[in-house]
Amino acid sequence: MKRALLWGLATLLAGALTVLTFFPAAWLGRIVEQQTGGRLTLGDAQGTLWRGSAFIGGAPGAGGAVTPLLPGRFAWRLSPLVLLGSVSLQLENPLALSQPVRISGSWSQWQVSPAELMLPAEGLAGLGAPLNTLAPSGVMRLSWSTLELMRQQQTVAVNGRTVLVMNDMGSRMSPVKPLGSYELAMDWQGQQAKLNLTTVRGALLLSGNGSLDRGRLQFSGQAAAANGYEETLGNLLNLLGQRRMVGGKNIIALEFK
Repeated sequence: MKRALLWGLATLLAGALTVLTFFPAAWLGRIVEQQTGGRLTLGDAQGTLWRGSAFIGGAPGAGGAVTPLLPGRFAWRLSPLVLLGSVSLQLENPLALSQPVRISGSWSQWQVSPAELMLPAEGLAGLGAPLNTLAPSGVMRLSWSTLELMRQQQTVAVNGRTVLVMNDMGSRMSPVKPLGSYELAMDWQGQQAKLNLTTVRGALLLSGNGSLDRGRLQFSGQAAAANGYEETLGNLLNLLGQRRMVGGKNIIALEFK
């Protein structure tokens, strides 16, 4: 009886090791969907848990098709030491990442190395009105310093700084192309972030401050036309918000709560 039990345990252990060794990358798509509430998945996943590649896409709809959200494919290498509580993961994507990203730490706390990620401006339309009407275009890059992440119950706390650079942004609602270039700085402290929006250059002037608290956005800012563009950008400004007089000049109040 004891020998049979030992053989049974050995068989189960061997089976578990086999599954872990050849854990299909395709199974990771369901895990990503669960962790993101069905918003993201991995498309055309190839390889295994330890070494594989896939593109990041929106969760499949009724037809089962997955649409890529970011350029290129992400390739990963995960150390088996994760089974012992030591995380060592490397991500590469020459089309989307400025350099390989290394994630290291434990099961509950990680450090993410600095890098820059290219983002499609068209994705802003998914944030709803008025961005879905404006249909933004341009080149966006999200950069970050070293980030410290920590799991807190069912959420993840972040400490560090990220900057979203938006170059040569445009809109189908405006004849002026490009409208301008902007920077959105985000200083993360736990589950909160302080936001600061500034204009680098352009005909459309945007500025403001706000916060992101556990996924809830609060932002207060203003939009205005640079000198000589007041009439050309009039219709676009009317779509952004309510007009106010500040210092003898018409500005548009940008409020998100």
